[in-house]
Amino acid sequence: MPARQQSGPAILTERKGLGPLSWSRFFYIIKIKRLGMKRFAAFLITSVLVLAGLSAQDTNITLFTLKGPSGVGMVKLFETAPQAKGYVISIEALAQADLMAAKFLSGEAQVGILPPNVAAKIASSGKGIAVAAVIGQGMLKLISADPAVTRIEDLKGKTVEVAGQGATPDYVFRRILRFYKLDPDKDVQLGYALAYPEIAQSLIAGKITLALLPEPFATMALGGKKKLQVVGDIQAEWVKAGGNSNYPMTVLVVSRDLAQKHPAAVRAIYDSIRESISWVTAHPSEAGALVEQYNLGLKAPIAAAAIPKSSYVFIPAVQARPALESLYKAFLEYAPQSIGGKLPADSFYLDVENLGK
Repeated sequence: MPARQQSGPAILTERKGLGPLSWSRFFYIIKIKRLGMKRFAAFLITSVLVLAGLSAQDTNITLFTLKGPSGVGMVKLFETAPQAKGYVISIEALAQADLMAAKFLSGEAQVGILPPNVAAKIASSGKGIAVAAVIGQGMLKLISADPAVTRIEDLKGKTVEVAGQGATPDYVFRRILRFYKLDPDKDVQLGYALAYPEIAQSLIAGKITLALLPEPFATMALGGKKKLQVVGDIQAEWVKAGGNSNYPMTVLVVSRDLAQKHPAAVRAIYDSIRESISWVTAHPSEAGALVEQYNLGLKAPIAAAAIPKSSYVFIPAVQARPALESLYKAFLEYAPQSIGGKLPADSFYLDVENLGK
């Protein structure tokens, strides 16, 4: 009886020693011919990513930081970006916090840094973001060119420049003034017309006599005019006024969706920022040079001189919660809407170190 003839791709028997073709190889060849090699390569890569539970978009993650003092602690990452297998992580510096907030609100940003009150406000709007760590604490100084002002109590009837109405420094200072029985809306005139660099330059030029400045702008002002002096210790005054230890000024924020789907990438970013801050505080001169090299808004000598006087830290969100809530209570006193009208929920505090465990 004659052998039964094979059908399908088995008819395509051995060609140049390749052996018989299976159905899968047959359709593989047909697909290549239909799509073309370049299109098929893209199809194949996407298929692999989908099978791995990823997407082509998810593999590229941008870490957003800010130019100026908030971004100084992360400057080492511009040389060596966070590394995680299967991910391409880049870093980008934005000029202003409101640009960062807009990116989180639109969903473009999934990990970055924000002022604490802005982070709480965005979370209250329904955006699924959480604080992963506090990376900058209070570094404010009250600077005076007025010899009559040597204590907080001496500010009655005076004008103090405070950049950023409604920002953390504003509400910290308001609570301190109230502690000393000074009404910030009647007894002291608070000015908000100038940005931090302009305030520093105005102090040096003698155009203003009193200002609340963060580092590195305090160092810039003090280095430019010998007659300027620091009045009190704002961080210590905050504690006297009922604050919990030092007050957070910058937080690392992560979308909960990113943390849930890609914990390895989030942990890599988290660990890299901690390492960068540790390096920056230990090597201020080298860090200052990088700040200028990567155009983060400060000249190397100013950045290097300010780093030891600044409070760059890395405190996991779970540990930082009491200090954050103490600050949020100050916002609730004066402008509840600035943090969404209530204290953030438990889910706002992300335990990165136990992600995926």
